[in-house]
Amino acid sequence: MHPSADRRLAAEHWLLSTLDGPRRDWARMEWQQNGVALLPLGTLFSAVRLPGRLVTAAAGPLTPVELDAFLAQEPGGGPVICDPRGLRYYAVVPASMPVTWKQEVDDWRTVDVDCLGRGTYLGVPRVDATRLEPHALASYWSVPMASAALLCAPLTVARLIAAGRHRMPQEPEA
Repeated sequence: MHPSADRRLAAEHWLLSTLDGPRRDWARMEWQQNGVALLPLGTLFSAVRLPGRLVTAAAGPLTPVELDAFLAQEPGGGPVICDPRGLRYYAVVPASMPVTWKQEVDDWRTVDVDCLGRGTYLGVPRVDATRLEPHALASYWSVPMASAALLCAPLTVARLIAAGRHRMPQEPEA
């Protein structure tokens, strides 16, 4: 087992490997100054954008801290980013998910879920930015990366979406 600082450093290097040298330095500076850096999706990882109302429907009426704990269990403990201002969560998944799950992704759009991949950038918080830290006003890791390249399993994310859809109040048809 590596100490947690080593795992965080490995995760940081892995995330930054999506960028070339000069842009990697820029992203490090963005993390230091703003706590968030834009990283390209679709090479090493992609992200499934989950609206907060869907996550709340799946988990039940919980506090933000309890939702973070729920997400640490539900998508298999894989990394999840929270954007508290937009009330959205981003499950970090394998880069292939937008293509291999295309039909499901198209179906998920009815509940405002999207799978972001190649050609998209995501505001990724510093690896040590969690809700418990004072700089968590911007995006933070609801579920931190446990290790480099350890991502949410697509099937567990799909199950979370299905549970949320099932429990969401139905809107009346026009």
